[in-house]
Amino acid sequence: MAGQHPTRRQVLEALSAAAIAATAQGFCRWNWAFAQGPPRHTHIAPSAPHRAATYHPVFFTPPQYSAVVALAELILPATAQHRPAVHRVSNPANAGATDAGVAEFIDFMVSQDASLQPRFRTGLQWMDESAGTKDFLTLSSPEQTALLQRIAYKKNFQPNEKPGQDFFVLMRKYTVMGFYTSRIGLESIDYPGLRFYAESPSVPQDAFLHSLGV
Repeated sequence: MAGQHPTRRQVLEALSAAAIAATAQGFCRWNWAFAQGPPRHTHIAPSAPHRAATYHPVFFTPPQYSAVVALAELILPATAQHRPAVHRVSNPANAGATDAGVAEFIDFMVSQDASLQPRFRTGLQWMDESAGTKDFLTLSSPEQTALLQRIAYKKNFQPNEKPGQDFFVLMRKYTVMGFYTSRIGLESIDYPGLRFYAESPSVPQDAFLHSLGV
């Protein structure tokens, strides 16, 4: 969905809040932005930490986790039509929440914060109850998008859907946090903190400094 790019301050806040996840094991796709050494465009090969073949949710049930995956991708979808079979995206600018493993990050963060757990449980339950005769996961893609748009945009707000609106704000916050604390997320916005110089940049020539022998 539109308007999800973070400000520089939000990126820094997210990096600080997510630092604890960098020490956790079991992630399959989500990867701490600074955990792999220098960015891929340098001549130094990054070290590859052990990655799990499959992610096993710590907090969510399998159906709940699948719903989180779907919601995160609706909030931050991949822009490329084709996603490669491997967990590597040739152009980070095309990456979405699924590519970055955002649902893994959300599951871990919720498992570590008891205050978040009832909010996510009730929010996901609200999504299912608001899906009519189906649950959220069994809705078609257009139906899922339509339901999300009802709670994502003020022009569509209904007074009786306040719990859903609150859940969307929470879900969007942790989706954006999970994406922009991942390696691929920061690469997608060319975050300056990832830049690596193979050698120190030279000092620009200055006539005044030269006259002083500098």
